Amino acid sequence: MTRTTPHRTFARRVRLIAVTSGFAVAAALALPASGASAAEPAPTEFSSAALSDASKALRTAHIGGVAWYTDKKADKVVVTVDSTVSKADLAKVKKEAGVNAGAYEIKRTPGKFTKLIAGGEAITTGGARCSLGFNVQDGNGTKYALTAGHCTNIGSTWSIGTTAGSSFPGNDYGIIRHSDPNAADGRVYLYNGSYQEITGAGNASVGQSVQRSGSTTGVHGGTVTGLNATVDYGPDGIVSGLIQTNVCAEPGDSGGSLFAGSTALGMTSGGSGNCSSGGTTFFQPVTEALSAYGVSII
Repeated sequence: MTRTTPHRTFARRVRLIAVTSGFAVAAALALPASGASAAEPAPTEFSSAALSDASKALRTAHIGGVAWYTDKKADKVVVTVDSTVSKADLAKVKKEAGVNAGAYEIKRTPGKFTKLIAGGEAITTGGARCSLGFNVQDGNGTKYALTAGHCTNIGSTWSIGTTAGSSFPGNDYGIIRHSDPNAADGRVYLYNGSYQEITGAGNASVGQSVQRSGSTTGVHGGTVTGLNATVDYGPDGIVSGLIQTNVCAEPGDSGGSLFAGSTALGMTSGGSGNCSSGGTTFFQPVTEALSAYGVSII
């Protein structure tokens, strides 16, 4: 998210995020013999291969409104589904997963997963608005702004410069070359008249306290709930390798900064809910974008 003013997702209100849930498989239990007590069934354990197959089944089912990540410690594929996902959709996913359907831990979140277009400060192109994630520079000192790829996909000319690269779906990052290099500020705007210094980039961790800055809703905080999440944004495509959080966001916050203190973590991709009722929001890890474009935080 940069502090310029214009959308981490599209001029249209489509939030990126997919979720799936599964039905419990009913099992017939024999009645215990007289005087005997029923034993608790041992929990099913799933191999790494089984968890991988369960994740692939979600991708194959391709149900919009479903997001997932693998929690190897809990031996589960944690699936978050938005309000558009029906019982029939979940049944389709369970059927696709087959014997691995029990690996799903289904969670529902209110609202609809959509791409958030409109981080920090606003950046605009045509009638669309997004948020700037972080200002960066290459080895020659050329200044750029990182934002969401679903933002840079919709315009080549922005209020701060021109699109120099874009990756969406699959990933969700893009880069804009500043037309005025002197305007590239390495800090994140906190929407209270002050700024957060950003001194470097890092990788998020589960349970980490984080903040997000965006041009629609300003600054909000929360925690990281999952890593390497995959989100099915329906017709807009599937994005993998995302950071899942309980931080709220709204359209226009797309591309905005996710950070922990002075460390840059990611750019807003999409989510569900809003900053009145809360929700789930996903972020593109910034380290991947920095590596892809050969740039570093200013």
